[in-house]
Amino acid sequence: MASHPAKSTAPLEYAPYDDATQSLRQIPRYPRSFTRNPSQPLIRRPLTLSERTGPADLARRLPVDRMDLSRPDAGTARVAGQLIHVAGRVLDEDGAPLAGAMIELWQANASGKYIHEMDRHEAPVDPNFTGWGRLVTGAEGEYEFITIKPGAYPVGESDWWWRPPHIHFSIFGVSWMQRYVTQMFFPGEALNETDLLYNGVPDPEARQRITFQLQPTKVGIPNLLRYRQDFVMRGKRATPAVD
Repeated sequence: MASHPAKSTAPLEYAPYDDATQSLRQIPRYPRSFTRNPSQPLIRRPLTLSERTGPADLARRLPVDRMDLSRPDAGTARVAGQLIHVAGRVLDEDGAPLAGAMIELWQANASGKYIHEMDRHEAPVDPNFTGWGRLVTGAEGEYEFITIKPGAYPVGESDWWWRPPHIHFSIFGVSWMQRYVTQMFFPGEALNETDLLYNGVPDPEARQRITFQLQPTKVGIPNLLRYRQDFVMRGKRATPAVD
């Protein structure tokens, strides 16, 4: 009988992130960026077993069923706003698909209003739109969902800054200790040019990796605009993290 090599129990090692692909840690004129990042060098420490392995099976522990954010329930009327379809894949640094990754997403409504007590923007609330969903990537790392294009909104702590339309994404690996957070923006928006977070990614090529790509338009039922963007988790082509 042929012998098989013992399965390695050594921890996986990854190359460090290329800072050129990521957002600045401290963004001028954005005070919160200075409080959300450590002022001193990080201290390395070994990861524990729980940090490597659990809690696993997040899709089983948390409800995963919001593929259409434009309807509060099946059979009900659509919420107000431009209907859009968003699709893409989640990949590793070698281009291999990440199957079974859980994606959480949240966004403002068509008026730029979040369903959250901290949102002080004086814009109307759409009672039928929650603005959040959760889904799991398929065998080829694919994801897709339907929603409405979010509106822009002013930043309350500033007298000039408006956030452009964007959707927040949070992607989990095998456990919720492996979490990646970013924002995706829409092409051609004038407010992209002045947004501190969008331009907090200095490299124009890297900024394209947080910009939805509009797909060829088609009239049909339902009438919607299609956007696409892949997420690359590591390496030189990594999608910038924007929090």
